[in-house]
Amino acid sequence: MRRFPLPRSIVSSLRLPTSPLPALRVIRLGDSEVPLLQRFFEANPAYFVAVQGEPAQPNEAHEEVHGALPADFSYGEKLVIGYQQADGALAAMATVVTDLLAVHVWHIGLFILASARHGNGDARCLHDGLERWAIEHGASWLRLGVVEGNARAERFWAACGYTQVRVREGLVMGRRTNTVRVMLKPLAGGTFDEYLAQVPRDRPDGA
Repeated sequence: MRRFPLPRSIVSSLRLPTSPLPALRVIRLGDSEVPLLQRFFEANPAYFVAVQGEPAQPNEAHEEVHGALPADFSYGEKLVIGYQQADGALAAMATVVTDLLAVHVWHIGLFILASARHGNGDARCLHDGLERWAIEHGASWLRLGVVEGNARAERFWAACGYTQVRVREGLVMGRRTNTVRVMLKPLAGGTFDEYLAQVPRDRPDGA
């Protein structure tokens, strides 16, 4: 699930995670890195074809960096994170929003690994690094959304320990209208009932 960027600032005071893959360095993707991110999106269209029914649009990276959250969403900060190779190209990227809808709830809005790196464990390694970073900065829950029918992504997130808490239907993404599975991973031993008491939107019968 995507489109959870921050409206008020793309500059974050939050320390970036470190890369668990020594060959990659972590950078913050802001306005000046939009062309770099756009090249990455265009070179790795699988996510966009699966979710939107078409390759990345020409303004895809700009929207990822500059788009706005729904006005009624509370949040802390957003970071668009790049994992950069020695040649300057991106190997992966992730968008993370802190304290989304409730304090200590961190949301992974987008996570894409270059297609050439699929199947070698890099995705799990990078995710686990993000998880450790979130815990170090006080996160108690990791939240995300995955499009129903995107089988590769559904298997990956389940393997990472995420569990569905609700389904949202009728979400228009590009040329497709999708059903999105909202998934959750406790990081500090909390129960799902405790989470849903803080984030009623994610109850199965929530608005």
